[in-house]
Amino acid sequence: MLRYLPFLLVLAVWIYAFIDVLNTPEKDVKHLPKVVWVIIVLLFGEVLLGPIAWFVTGKARQAPGAGSARGRTGRTRWVAPDDNPEFLKSLKDETRGEDPDEKKRDKGSDG
Repeated sequence: MLRYLPFLLVLAVWIYAFIDVLNTPEKDVKHLPKVVWVIIVLLFGEVLLGPIAWFVTGKARQAPGAGSARGRTGRTRWVAPDDNPEFLKSLKDETRGEDPDEKKRDKGSDG
């Protein structure tokens, strides 16, 4: 069983890279057209050259934890929902959209 492990790992990386290329929007693909990246990953996937090239240079990646708030250093940082003004505004917009008569009907139907 252990002798199959390297083959299965290469196959898993190959499939993951192929699916990642297909799911990446065209605007996020760097250096080459998306179709060319698909061909590179498929042709050179067995020796891992295609998938490694895709992971290293093919896709514009975002920094981990990219949120909507910026700290003093200019880096993005995570913000709790109750401190995020965009999230709070979306909650206010949702509550404004409710019909007050609907609340009365719900209370009256309880019995």
